[in-house]
Amino acid sequence: MKKNLLVLLIFAALLNLAACAGRKPAVYKKTKPLMDTLVTITVVTNSEGEAEKAIDDALSTIDRFSGLINFFSDRSELAQINGDAGIRPVRVSPDTLGVIERAVFIAEKSGGAFDPTIGPETRMWDFPKKIRPPDASIREKLGLVNYRDILVDREKSTVFLRRKGMMLDLGGIAKGYAADMALENLKRNGITAGLVAAAGDIRAFGLKPDGTPWNIGIKNPRQNSKADELIARARLTGKAISTSGDYERYFIEHGRRYHHLLDPKTGYPAGGCRSVTVISDSGLYADGFSTAVFVSGPEKGMRLVTDAGVDALIIDKDGGIHTTPGLKGLVTFEDGH
Repeated sequence: MKKNLLVLLIFAALLNLAACAGRKPAVYKKTKPLMDTLVTITVVTNSEGEAEKAIDDALSTIDRFSGLINFFSDRSELAQINGDAGIRPVRVSPDTLGVIERAVFIAEKSGGAFDPTIGPETRMWDFPKKIRPPDASIREKLGLVNYRDILVDREKSTVFLRRKGMMLDLGGIAKGYAADMALENLKRNGITAGLVAAAGDIRAFGLKPDGTPWNIGIKNPRQNSKADELIARARLTGKAISTSGDYERYFIEHGRRYHHLLDPKTGYPAGGCRSVTVISDSGLYADGFSTAVFVSGPEKGMRLVTDAGVDALIIDKDGGIHTTPGLKGLVTFEDGH
């Protein structure tokens, strides 16, 4: 009896394997509000169950990381670091330590154009409510913005801000880092192709079911007739792409555009670009360098990406387009550009 049952179980397993093997790969996706935006994860697999498990695990990874570095949560590790600024080092998890270490690296590489200690300035601005802080307050807080005052002790796993009142804000790098984490999670779950998209930060790996790379749209920063008008498309696999633009969170006051990409040296929105798209092997570096290049402006920005070994499409304040040679074959422009 037991022998017959074993034979039946083996036969059923073989039938199931044959069914899965015969099933063509399909695209599965899920969207969830995380990190103050919508995160969409897309996977290619021949099993709906495998897709659901992998996507849910990846979303949980992002959710957990978001809780660690949430700038606006009193319970996050980032809040503990900021609250103990000038007082004591704070022991943090490996992911928080890792993202801060890399943030300091990009700050150094960009000469401070990207600076994670921008927190005292970003805290004062409220773009949905169109609140611009007084000029005196902006000048007063500038003295607290200096990435060189971040002390990271890898052996003790601690982070310390030297001066009281300093604040880390990882908004310019966190989504890219989260996309990297989610992609590795998908791979551990057996997924070989897909997309992780956290707003303008996207990681692409593998190929679509038809064997072609993923097609990523790059928005026109000055929309004309359509809300989702594209200026270009990127065909990617095994790469990350990130766009920083002055058109997502902004308001107009007396004819001037105030947006969320602040220059750490002035405390005001950077004015040299409309948008910057960076393509890199890493989501974290694509995210961080897109911010750094936007703040640097087109001329310094092009030198920065060349030095950093990443590629960029820069649209300057007048609508001029600047690209690195490495984008040839990866990016195609829409008609009229």
